[in-house]
Amino acid sequence: MELKHRDRIVQIKIVYYGPAVGGKTTNLQMLHAAAEKHHRGEFISVSSAQDRTILFDLLPLKGVGFHGFEIRFQLVAVPGQSAFAATRRLVMRGADAVVFVANSAADRLEENVTSIREMAEHLVANGLDPATIPLVFQHNKRDLPKVVSDEELDNALNYRDAPFHPAVAVRGEGVLETLGVILEQ
Repeated sequence: MELKHRDRIVQIKIVYYGPAVGGKTTNLQMLHAAAEKHHRGEFISVSSAQDRTILFDLLPLKGVGFHGFEIRFQLVAVPGQSAFAATRRLVMRGADAVVFVANSAADRLEENVTSIREMAEHLVANGLDPATIPLVFQHNKRDLPKVVSDEELDNALNYRDAPFHPAVAVRGEGVLETLGVILEQ
């Protein structure tokens, strides 16, 4: 969290982390569409021709906070492809909270496990404590025909009993709720 007394701004960075094709960008797109125009900035996405994030996605949101301070949220989604590990590490710098977007598909469980381990390593590399940083899990893609149960996904990923929320981000289901849970953290 960055506090700018002179400008009366509190800035909070929330990173959406998870494996490739998990729905991180979709979450930000849905939040952008749901936010009132005067509370959202421009949605920025650096993606490939296949519409895959290659650098990061950024959605700035703002609102009125306490004692006349403006609260600015930087919602950032990392690229999930394995080739972009260094970018993910860099994006984690200065994170105030993390939303881990897990792909619920039964054949993606190992990718989720690998991604959560890497996330913890990147947090440590940036001087952040994986045991205390505000964290929420989103079990996305619950509409797929073959999914891992919420209990099994939670057991495989949730090393600290953080809250989780089921979602179908492409339909906007669970997206606002997930953001609400991380903001409560």
